[in-house]
Amino acid sequence: MTAAGVRLAADEVRAAAERIRGPVRRTPLLSADGLLGPPSPSGLLLKAEHLQHGGSFKARGAANAMLGRAAAAVVAGSSGNHGIAVAALARRTGAEATVVMAAGAGRAKADAIRALGARVLTVEGGVAARDQLARQLAADTGALLVPSSDDEHVVAGQGTVALEILEEEPDLALLFVPVGGGGLLAGSCLAADLTGRPGRPVRIIGVEPREARRYAVSVAAGRPVELSASRTVADGLRGQRPGEVIFPIVQRRVDELIAVDDEEVLGAMELLHRAGVPAEPSGSVALAGALQRGFRGRTAVVISGGNSPSALAAMGVAAGSAAGPGPHSAPPRVPSPAAYSRPTSLSALPSPSTMSKESL
Repeated sequence: MTAAGVRLAADEVRAAAERIRGPVRRTPLLSADGLLGPPSPSGLLLKAEHLQHGGSFKARGAANAMLGRAAAAVVAGSSGNHGIAVAALARRTGAEATVVMAAGAGRAKADAIRALGARVLTVEGGVAARDQLARQLAADTGALLVPSSDDEHVVAGQGTVALEILEEEPDLALLFVPVGGGGLLAGSCLAADLTGRPGRPVRIIGVEPREARRYAVSVAAGRPVELSASRTVADGLRGQRPGEVIFPIVQRRVDELIAVDDEEVLGAMELLHRAGVPAEPSGSVALAGALQRGFRGRTAVVISGGNSPSALAAMGVAAGSAAGPGPHSAPPRVPSPAAYSRPTSLSALPSPSTMSKESL
Protein backbone atom coordinates (compact mmCIF):
# COMPACT_ATOMS: atom_id res chain seq x y z
CA MET A 1 0.00 0.00 0.00
CA THR A 2 1.36 3.44 -0.89
CA ALA A 3 0.96 6.69 0.99
CA ALA A 4 -0.69 9.69 -0.62
CA GLY A 5 1.55 11.13 -3.34
CA VAL A 6 3.89 8.11 -3.29
CA ARG A 7 3.78 6.09 -6.51
CA LEU A 8 6.00 3.24 -5.37
CA ALA A 9 5.22 0.54 -2.80
CA ALA A 10 7.89 -0.70 -0.40
CA ASP A 11 7.46 -4.31 -1.51
CA GLU A 12 8.76 -3.29 -4.96
CA VAL A 13 12.21 -3.23 -3.37
CA ARG A 14 11.98 -6.88 -2.36
CA ALA A 15 10.70 -7.75 -5.85
CA ALA A 16 13.68 -5.91 -7.31
CA ALA A 17 16.05 -7.92 -5.13
CA GLU A 18 14.71 -11.12 -6.65
CA ARG A 19 14.77 -9.74 -10.19
CA ILE A 20 18.39 -8.60 -10.11
CA ARG A 21 19.77 -11.60 -8.22
CA GLY A 22 22.68 -12.95 -10.25
CA PRO A 23 23.55 -9.97 -12.46
CA VAL A 24 23.97 -7.83 -9.34
CA ARG A 25 26.32 -8.70 -6.51
CA ARG A 26 25.36 -8.78 -2.83
CA THR A 27 28.16 -6.58 -1.50
CA PRO A 28 29.78 -7.06 1.91
CA LEU A 29 29.08 -5.01 5.00
CA LEU A 30 32.48 -4.10 6.42
CA SER A 31 33.31 -3.40 10.05
CA ALA A 32 35.06 -0.02 10.23
CA ASP A 33 36.21 -0.27 13.84
CA GLY A 34 39.60 1.43 13.94
CA LEU A 35 38.95 3.49 10.79
CA LEU A 36 39.06 6.74 12.76
CA GLY A 37 42.02 5.72 14.89
CA PRO A 38 42.05 5.12 18.64
CA PRO A 39 39.79 5.75 20.36
CA SER A 40 37.42 4.85 17.52
CA PRO A 41 33.61 4.72 17.90
CA SER A 42 32.42 1.13 17.76
CA GLY A 43 29.61 -0.15 15.61
CA LEU A 44 30.46 1.68 12.36
CA LEU A 45 29.74 -0.37 9.22
CA LEU A 46 30.53 0.35 5.58
CA LYS A 47 28.31 -0.99 2.79
CA ALA A 48 30.93 -1.71 0.14
CA GLU A 49 29.19 -0.76 -3.11
CA HIS A 50 32.59 0.06 -4.60
CA LEU A 51 32.84 -3.75 -4.92
CA GLN A 52 29.65 -3.89 -6.99
CA HIS A 53 29.78 -4.91 -10.65
CA GLY A 54 30.66 -1.77 -12.59
CA GLY A 55 32.15 -0.15 -9.48
CA SER A 56 29.02 1.42 -7.96
CA PHE A 57 25.50 0.87 -6.65
CA LYS A 58 24.13 2.12 -9.98
CA ALA A 59 24.19 -1.43 -11.36
CA ARG A 60 21.17 -2.21 -9.17
CA GLY A 61 18.76 0.36 -10.55
CA ALA A 62 19.92 -0.11 -14.12
CA ALA A 63 19.45 -3.88 -13.88
CA ASN A 64 15.98 -3.58 -12.38
CA ALA A 65 14.97 -1.13 -15.11
CA MET A 66 16.42 -3.10 -18.04
CA LEU A 67 16.09 -6.80 -17.23
CA GLY A 68 12.92 -8.34 -18.57
CA ARG A 69 12.15 -5.32 -20.77
CA ALA A 70 13.18 -6.16 -24.31
CA ALA A 71 14.74 -3.09 -25.89
CA ALA A 72 16.83 -2.77 -29.04
CA ALA A 73 18.19 0.56 -27.83
CA VAL A 74 18.50 2.38 -24.51
CA VAL A 75 19.23 6.00 -23.60
CA ALA A 76 20.44 7.32 -20.26
CA GLY A 77 21.62 10.61 -18.80
CA SER A 78 24.53 10.12 -16.43
CA SER A 79 27.41 11.71 -14.56
CA GLY A 80 29.32 8.49 -15.19
CA ASN A 81 28.52 5.54 -12.93
CA HIS A 82 24.95 5.07 -14.15
CA GLY A 83 26.22 5.25 -17.71
CA ILE A 84 28.81 2.55 -16.97
CA ALA A 85 26.07 0.33 -15.53
CA VAL A 86 23.71 0.90 -18.46
CA ALA A 87 26.46 0.38 -21.04
CA ALA A 88 27.55 -2.89 -19.39
CA LEU A 89 23.97 -4.20 -19.28
CA ALA A 90 23.35 -3.14 -22.87
CA ARG A 91 26.43 -5.04 -23.96
CA ARG A 92 25.12 -8.06 -22.04
CA THR A 93 21.68 -7.89 -23.69
CA GLY A 94 22.79 -6.79 -27.16
CA ALA A 95 21.05 -3.41 -27.03
CA GLU A 96 22.52 -0.22 -28.47
CA ALA A 97 23.25 2.30 -25.71
CA THR A 98 23.54 6.07 -25.82
CA VAL A 99 24.65 7.95 -22.70
CA VAL A 100 24.23 11.72 -22.42
CA MET A 101 26.70 13.48 -20.13
CA ALA A 102 27.07 17.09 -19.07
CA ALA A 103 30.16 18.82 -20.44
CA GLY A 104 31.79 18.90 -17.00
CA ALA A 105 31.53 15.14 -16.43
CA GLY A 106 34.72 13.18 -15.80
CA ARG A 107 36.64 12.15 -18.90
CA ALA A 108 37.74 8.80 -17.43
CA LYS A 109 34.13 7.73 -16.87
CA ALA A 110 33.16 8.83 -20.38
CA ASP A 111 36.03 6.72 -21.73
CA ALA A 112 34.85 3.76 -19.66
CA ILE A 113 31.34 4.06 -21.11
CA ARG A 114 32.72 4.18 -24.67
CA ALA A 115 34.95 1.19 -23.96
CA LEU A 116 31.83 -0.78 -23.04
CA GLY A 117 30.43 -0.10 -26.51
CA ALA A 118 28.06 2.80 -25.81
CA ARG A 119 27.85 6.12 -27.63
CA VAL A 120 28.53 9.18 -25.46
CA LEU A 121 26.97 12.57 -26.20
CA THR A 122 27.86 15.71 -24.25
CA VAL A 123 25.67 18.72 -23.64
CA GLU A 124 26.49 22.17 -22.29
CA GLY A 125 24.94 22.96 -18.94
CA GLY A 126 24.30 20.77 -15.95
CA VAL A 127 22.29 17.73 -14.98
CA ALA A 128 18.96 19.32 -15.94
CA ALA A 129 20.10 19.94 -19.53
CA ARG A 130 21.62 16.47 -19.71
CA ASP A 131 18.44 14.73 -18.62
CA GLN A 132 16.30 16.87 -20.93
CA LEU A 133 18.35 15.77 -23.95
CA ALA A 134 18.19 12.11 -22.86
CA ARG A 135 14.40 12.28 -22.63
CA GLN A 136 14.19 13.92 -26.04
CA LEU A 137 16.45 11.33 -27.67
CA ALA A 138 14.40 8.48 -26.23
CA ALA A 139 11.16 10.08 -27.42
CA ASP A 140 12.54 10.72 -30.92
CA THR A 141 14.05 7.26 -31.43
CA GLY A 142 11.73 5.00 -29.44
CA ALA A 143 14.63 3.83 -27.28
CA LEU A 144 14.04 2.74 -23.69
CA LEU A 145 14.84 5.63 -21.34
CA VAL A 146 16.72 4.47 -18.23
CA PRO A 147 16.88 7.49 -15.90
CA SER A 148 19.73 7.65 -13.41
CA SER A 149 17.32 8.04 -10.49
CA ASP A 150 13.79 9.34 -11.07
CA ASP A 151 12.11 6.11 -12.15
CA GLU A 152 10.12 3.54 -10.19
CA HIS A 153 12.25 0.61 -11.39
CA VAL A 154 15.50 2.43 -10.68
CA VAL A 155 14.44 3.54 -7.18
CA ALA A 156 13.33 0.02 -6.28
CA GLY A 157 16.64 -1.39 -7.52
CA GLN A 158 18.68 1.16 -5.57
CA GLY A 159 16.66 0.32 -2.48
CA THR A 160 18.19 -3.16 -2.43
CA VAL A 161 21.36 -1.59 -0.97
CA ALA A 162 19.53 -0.70 2.24
CA LEU A 163 17.49 -3.91 2.13
CA GLU A 164 20.70 -5.95 2.29
CA ILE A 165 22.05 -3.81 5.13
CA LEU A 166 18.89 -4.12 7.21
CA GLU A 167 18.55 -7.83 6.57
CA GLU A 168 22.02 -8.29 8.06
CA GLU A 169 21.67 -5.64 10.77
CA PRO A 170 17.99 -5.43 11.83
CA ASP A 171 18.92 -3.42 14.95
CA LEU A 172 20.70 -0.71 12.96
CA ALA A 173 20.24 2.72 14.56
CA LEU A 174 21.47 5.06 11.80
CA LEU A 175 21.90 4.75 8.04
CA PHE A 176 23.82 7.49 6.20
CA VAL A 177 23.09 7.67 2.47
CA PRO A 178 24.75 9.92 -0.17
CA VAL A 179 22.25 11.99 -2.13
CA GLY A 180 22.56 12.98 -5.77
CA GLY A 181 19.50 12.31 -7.89
CA GLY A 182 17.92 10.81 -4.78
CA GLY A 183 17.14 7.30 -6.00
CA LEU A 184 19.35 5.63 -3.40
CA LEU A 185 17.85 7.76 -0.62
CA ALA A 186 14.26 7.09 -1.70
CA GLY A 187 14.96 3.39 -2.10
CA SER A 188 16.52 3.33 1.37
CA CYS A 189 13.42 4.99 2.80
CA LEU A 190 11.26 2.28 1.24
CA ALA A 191 13.52 -0.52 2.44
CA ALA A 192 13.40 0.89 5.97
CA ASP A 193 9.60 0.70 5.89
CA LEU A 194 9.86 -2.88 4.67
CA THR A 195 12.31 -4.16 7.27
CA GLY A 196 12.16 -1.77 10.21
CA ARG A 197 11.32 -3.03 13.69
CA PRO A 198 8.12 -1.61 15.22
CA GLY A 199 8.93 1.08 17.74
CA ARG A 200 12.62 1.17 16.78
CA PRO A 201 12.85 2.35 13.18
CA VAL A 202 16.26 3.01 11.71
CA ARG A 203 16.96 6.72 11.17
CA ILE A 204 17.61 7.48 7.50
CA ILE A 205 20.03 10.37 7.06
CA GLY A 206 20.62 11.80 3.61
CA VAL A 207 23.97 13.53 3.00
CA GLU A 208 24.22 16.14 0.23
CA PRO A 209 27.11 18.26 -1.04
CA ARG A 210 26.65 21.75 0.35
CA GLU A 211 26.62 23.20 -3.18
CA ALA A 212 23.82 20.87 -4.26
CA ARG A 213 21.29 20.69 -1.40
CA ARG A 214 18.28 20.27 -3.64
CA TYR A 215 16.45 17.88 -1.30
CA ALA A 216 17.03 19.87 1.90
CA VAL A 217 15.89 23.07 0.16
CA SER A 218 12.88 21.35 -1.39
CA VAL A 219 11.73 19.59 1.78
CA ALA A 220 11.97 22.91 3.64
CA ALA A 221 9.94 24.59 0.88
CA GLY A 222 7.37 21.79 0.73
CA ARG A 223 7.82 21.45 -3.03
CA PRO A 224 10.55 20.52 -5.54
CA VAL A 225 13.01 23.38 -6.08
CA GLU A 226 15.57 23.46 -8.90
CA LEU A 227 19.06 24.72 -8.01
CA SER A 228 21.80 26.08 -10.24
CA ALA A 229 24.37 23.64 -11.61
CA SER A 230 27.01 22.65 -9.05
CA ARG A 231 30.75 22.08 -9.32
CA THR A 232 31.12 19.98 -6.18
CA VAL A 233 34.04 17.54 -6.11
CA ALA A 234 31.39 14.81 -5.64
CA ASP A 235 30.67 14.80 -9.36
CA GLY A 236 28.07 12.04 -9.14
CA LEU A 237 25.93 14.14 -6.80
CA ARG A 238 25.39 17.29 -8.86
CA GLY A 239 21.65 16.85 -9.33
CA GLN A 240 19.68 20.08 -9.57
CA ARG A 241 16.03 19.19 -8.96
CA PRO A 242 14.32 16.46 -6.90
CA GLY A 243 12.61 13.77 -8.93
CA GLU A 244 8.85 13.49 -9.22
CA VAL A 245 8.91 9.84 -8.16
CA ILE A 246 11.51 10.41 -5.46
CA PHE A 247 10.48 13.63 -3.73
CA PRO A 248 7.27 12.44 -2.01
CA ILE A 249 9.04 9.34 -0.70
CA VAL A 250 11.88 11.39 0.77
CA GLN A 251 9.53 14.07 2.06
CA ARG A 252 7.47 11.46 3.93
CA ARG A 253 10.19 9.25 5.39
CA VAL A 254 13.68 10.79 5.59
CA ASP A 255 14.70 11.67 9.14
CA GLU A 256 17.53 14.13 8.47
CA LEU A 257 19.21 15.87 5.55
CA ILE A 258 22.68 17.24 6.20
CA ALA A 259 25.26 18.99 4.03
CA VAL A 260 29.02 18.48 3.74
CA ASP A 261 31.73 20.65 2.22
CA ASP A 262 34.17 19.42 -0.40
CA GLU A 263 36.95 19.50 2.22
CA GLU A 264 34.96 17.11 4.43
CA VAL A 265 34.34 14.80 1.48
CA LEU A 266 38.02 14.68 0.57
CA GLY A 267 38.96 14.10 4.21
CA ALA A 268 36.59 11.14 4.44
CA MET A 269 37.93 9.79 1.15
CA GLU A 270 41.49 9.96 2.48
CA LEU A 271 40.48 7.99 5.59
CA LEU A 272 38.88 5.33 3.40
CA HIS A 273 41.90 5.11 1.11
CA ARG A 274 44.23 4.68 4.09
CA ALA A 275 42.03 1.80 5.23
CA GLY A 276 42.16 0.11 1.81
CA VAL A 277 38.75 1.26 0.53
CA PRO A 278 39.30 3.02 -2.84
CA ALA A 279 36.19 5.19 -2.76
CA GLU A 280 35.67 8.05 -5.18
CA PRO A 281 34.55 11.47 -3.81
CA SER A 282 30.83 10.75 -4.30
CA GLY A 283 31.31 7.40 -2.59
CA SER A 284 32.83 9.13 0.45
CA VAL A 285 30.02 11.61 1.07
CA ALA A 286 28.00 9.44 3.46
CA LEU A 287 31.03 8.88 5.70
CA ALA A 288 31.73 12.62 5.63
CA GLY A 289 28.19 13.17 6.87
CA ALA A 290 28.55 10.61 9.66
CA LEU A 291 31.80 12.20 10.83
CA GLN A 292 30.28 15.68 10.79
CA ARG A 293 27.05 14.77 12.58
CA GLY A 294 28.42 12.14 14.92
CA PHE A 295 26.80 8.80 15.69
CA ARG A 296 26.14 6.35 18.49
CA GLY A 297 25.08 2.75 18.32
CA ARG A 298 25.08 0.50 15.27
CA THR A 299 25.61 2.78 12.27
CA ALA A 300 26.03 2.08 8.55
CA VAL A 301 27.28 4.35 5.79
CA VAL A 302 26.94 3.56 2.09
CA ILE A 303 30.21 3.69 0.15
CA SER A 304 28.35 4.19 -3.09
CA GLY A 305 31.17 3.85 -5.61
CA GLY A 306 34.85 3.59 -6.31
CA ASN A 307 35.24 4.64 -9.95
CA SER A 308 38.17 7.01 -9.57
CA PRO A 309 40.42 7.56 -12.61
CA SER A 310 42.96 5.13 -11.12
CA ALA A 311 40.27 2.48 -10.57
CA LEU A 312 39.02 2.90 -14.11
CA ALA A 313 42.61 2.58 -15.33
CA ALA A 314 42.71 -0.80 -13.55
CA MET A 315 39.81 -1.79 -15.81
CA GLY A 316 42.00 -0.93 -18.78
CA VAL A 317 40.19 2.37 -19.34
CA ALA A 318 42.64 5.18 -18.72
CA ALA A 319 41.53 8.76 -19.32
CA GLY A 320 42.14 9.69 -22.92
CA SER A 321 42.68 6.14 -24.10
CA ALA A 322 40.96 5.02 -27.24
CA ALA A 323 41.30 1.37 -26.38
CA GLY A 324 39.26 -0.54 -23.89
CA PRO A 325 37.84 -3.99 -23.34
CA GLY A 326 36.24 -5.32 -26.49
CA PRO A 327 32.76 -6.82 -26.55
CA HIS A 328 34.17 -10.36 -26.27
CA SER A 329 37.01 -9.70 -23.85
CA ALA A 330 36.96 -11.24 -20.39
CA PRO A 331 36.11 -8.62 -17.76
CA PRO A 332 38.63 -7.96 -14.99
CA ARG A 333 37.78 -9.59 -11.70
CA VAL A 334 37.16 -8.19 -8.24
CA PRO A 335 37.38 -10.29 -5.05
CA SER A 336 34.11 -12.07 -4.34
CA PRO A 337 32.20 -10.88 -1.26
CA ALA A 338 31.74 -14.56 -0.41
CA ALA A 339 35.37 -14.47 0.71
CA TYR A 340 34.48 -12.12 3.54
CA SER A 341 32.89 -12.99 6.85
CA ARG A 342 30.09 -10.74 8.08
CA PRO A 343 30.82 -8.06 9.08
CA THR A 344 34.35 -8.03 7.70
CA SER A 345 37.14 -6.02 9.28
CA LEU A 346 38.76 -3.45 7.04
CA SER A 347 42.10 -5.05 7.86
CA ALA A 348 40.98 -8.14 5.93
CA LEU A 349 40.48 -6.22 2.70
CA PRO A 350 42.89 -6.73 -0.18
CA SER A 351 45.14 -3.85 -1.15
CA PRO A 352 43.42 -1.32 -3.45
CA SER A 353 46.15 -1.94 -6.02
CA THR A 354 44.98 -5.55 -6.39
CA MET A 355 41.30 -4.67 -6.77
CA SER A 356 39.68 -4.03 -10.15
CA LYS A 357 36.12 -3.49 -11.21
CA GLU A 358 34.07 -6.08 -13.02
CA SER A 359 31.58 -5.34 -15.77
CA LEU A 360 28.11 -6.84 -15.54
